[in-house]
Order: sequence, then C-alpha cells, then structure tokens
Amino acid sequence: HKDDPVGLLYDHLRTRLLHALGERGWRRVAITAPGRGCGTTTVAANLALSLARRPSGRTALLDFDLRRPSLHNRFGVTEPGIMRDMLTGQNAVESHFLRYGRNLALGLNQQAEPDAAELLQEPSTALALEHMTEDLRPDVILFDLPPILGSDDVFGFLPEVDGVLLVVDGKRSAPADIARCEEMIRERSELIGVVLNRAEDSPARRKRWF
Repeated sequence: HKDDPVGLLYDHLRTRLLHALGERGWRRVAITAPGRGCGTTTVAANLALSLARRPSGRTALLDFDLRRPSLHNRFGVTEPGIMRDMLTGQNAVESHFLRYGRNLALGLNQQAEPDAAELLQEPSTALALEHMTEDLRPDVILFDLPPILGSDDVFGFLPEVDGVLLVVDGKRSAPADIARCEEMIRERSELIGVVLNRAEDSPARRKRWF
C-alpha cells in the first residue's frame, strides 16, 4: 500500500476529511456527484477502505444509490441483501450489515428501488440510521449516493447527513452544474469538500480537496 499512489491519495483525502469532521463533531458524510460517471462509488469504496485502516477507528459504508445499487460489486459480495428491508424495519440492522476486515461495516443492496426518493425520506429510514449508529458505533458513516441532479433522491436525504463530499469529473462536469450542486447542498446541509476526479491522469486518479 505504501507504494500505491492511488492509496496515498485516498489516505490524504481521509486525513483531510477526519480533520473537517473532528472540528465540527460530525460523522455522517454523503458522497454524491452532479451526474453519472464521475466516480462516486469508487471514491466511496476507496475512502472507506482508507478509513478502515485506522486501528482505533470504525467506519460504516452504505449503498444509498437505491435506483442503481452497485457497491456490492466492488467488494465481491454476490448476495448483499435488500436495503429496503432494513430501512423499513423488516430486517434488524445488525443482520443486514457485513463486516469487512476489522473496522469496516458494509450496508449493501441488491434490489433497485424505483421509489428511492420516497423511501429515503421515510421516518423509518431515519430511525434505522439511528439504530445503526447505536448498534455499530461508527465514528464515520459514508453514504454512497446517486447524482444530485436528475432526481430528488439526494436533495430529500441531505438533512440526514452532516456534510457532503461532491465528486466532479474534470472533463464531464460543467461548471454551471457544479455551482448548482453546491447551492443545493448548502441549502439543506454543508459542503465539506470537492473531489476532482480526472480519470485520464493515469496511473493515479487525482483527488483534490477544495
């Protein structure tokens, strides 16, 4: 890992994030983007793995891209369960999460939900997250969310998080869309930082904190 430039970039992002959260006493972080293809899930997965390398830290990572769940593929989990069942109280929180290594809990999903916006705003979802926090006691909770533009999923969920990381693509993301996302985020939550993902910069995708 110490010779992996991508891993080092995520460790740098981790350090910045932990500093920002520690200053404010926050723990719930949403990760979203203006549109598809910006690398949100990649950032969420790698940041969670970097956070989990801390011996004393506890991290939870949840796939809240309910219309197009894919986080389970990143971790090689073939039957991750159905997030809806946990969020509606049909399944207990502790039975849904998977332990990955010593310090990472994964809340994955295998079923697409066409009513994702409504489900994320249900009181049962807020209650399930409270139970998760009590049971797992994570010091950082990451939510892999869909793009903020194009649906109401993220905007409706923002009051449930402390802050947001916005992942933008240096080539795809239009400045006007980025500005609109920042405005929407600040209307209902706080913008922690912007991660600039430029996939053409091989071998490492650059992550930059603004």
